[in-house]
Amino acid sequence: MLIAWWLHLSMSDWAVLLLTIALVWTAEFINTALEAVVDLASPQQHPLAKVGKDVGAAAVLIAAFTSILVGLLILGPPLWEKMKIIFLK
Repeated sequence: MLIAWWLHLSMSDWAVLLLTIALVWTAEFINTALEAVVDLASPQQHPLAKVGKDVGAAAVLIAAFTSILVGLLILGPPLWEKMKIIFLK
């Protein structure tokens, strides 16, 4: 977030970044809740319990990769311009 402040991003860019961060946190919280419920419902190992946990973890992974792409799309171009100005002086 410090980089976004340093780059003087627009309010809409800030909103997208904050929503993306919230998406990753939400996915992680839902995954944690899902794992707790699966553990409660099926204390012994079960193939379907494993599938449920794996799918929850995959959702978090997808959210994390998406956040990386959003960050690169929003922060990349202005950061590249700043770096060119700094290093080409």
